[in-house]
Amino acid sequence: MMAVIANQVTKTVLHVGEMASGAKLTVPVYRFHGQSDAPSVYIQANMHGAEVQGNAVIYQLLERLRELTILGDITLVPYANPVGCNHKNGEYTLGRFDPITGVNWNRMYHFNPDIIMPFVQAHSGATEQEIKAEFKQALLDDIDEQLDHNMYGLTTGQRIAYQLQKMAHQADLVLDLHTGPISSKHLYCPEYARASASYFNIEHTLLIPNEFDGALDEATFCPWWSLAQAYAEQGRPLVLNKESFTVELGSQEQIDLDVALDDANSVLTYLQYKGVVAGEQFVPEVMTRYACFLKDYKAFYSPMGGMVDYLAEFGVPLAAGEPLARILRMDNYGDGDALHYISLDKEVLPILHFASASVNQGTELYKVFTNFFKL
Repeated sequence: MMAVIANQVTKTVLHVGEMASGAKLTVPVYRFHGQSDAPSVYIQANMHGAEVQGNAVIYQLLERLRELTILGDITLVPYANPVGCNHKNGEYTLGRFDPITGVNWNRMYHFNPDIIMPFVQAHSGATEQEIKAEFKQALLDDIDEQLDHNMYGLTTGQRIAYQLQKMAHQADLVLDLHTGPISSKHLYCPEYARASASYFNIEHTLLIPNEFDGALDEATFCPWWSLAQAYAEQGRPLVLNKESFTVELGSQEQIDLDVALDDANSVLTYLQYKGVVAGEQFVPEVMTRYACFLKDYKAFYSPMGGMVDYLAEFGVPLAAGEPLARILRMDNYGDGDALHYISLDKEVLPILHFASASVNQGTELYKVFTNFFKL
């Protein structure tokens, strides 16, 4: 028998900032070099401190990719935010917000829409290949400008985000691995990439518009979508094959290596579909996939404080009037209602809920799909 030769993975360490003591903030970066000019891939995990399952998925991807035929370059970055993943309070990891500025770590990426029209005007006669190469360079130059020539400096979070984004801009396909508090698996998918959602083994898909709100997926697909739209308005359609997704892998503060292997196979199913890895061994699982548009993804806030018993099952349509949760108010026992059932007046699909049973009035209790449909 012919021996299987494992693919070589290279590791580098990226310095993304400095602590007050002068200690370096570092991020590990792993790369596989593809055998052809197939689409390239960037995958990162753990931008939010408590969202650790993506690191396990990257481990499983590294293990599997060593034995596959890799056609496109693949870059994998676990522990993408060295501040967030070390931000502890007692036994809990915080790390969703920069502790200095209070800004969400995943809302610090950069997109300047003002670069689109000047680029189109300057490259009206360029070939599609030239447009792709030169626009990618324009995005990289724009990030370099932010990193190196910002007169007033950058926050810690911006410096980390921009250096990650610089790597992401060099890829055709971008996956940002996250989790929720207590959550089902779900996918944030650009509306134009809807067909790709069925190649992830994920039951729930949020279809998001071409609007930038600071997240990595938006920062990497919005420029290309905007560019394609600008050319289309001039009567020139472009096929750019650029896609970015936020992949929500379940609940925070835990890893499961067996589930991570399933998640890695899900990612590889998508990468095989896009021609990044060769073969036909990865087949999308047969499942009912539900979707809704971002505007129909609703947060439900607790109408009262108390102790919550979460009742609604993730991914199962909940009929109008059926209880989402029940709230225990022991302070009312004996002279009022101690137990309160909470329901909605329309059918919803529960996706995630708050991590703690103890909630204040106004806490974001659940997030739900409304006006959902089968993908």
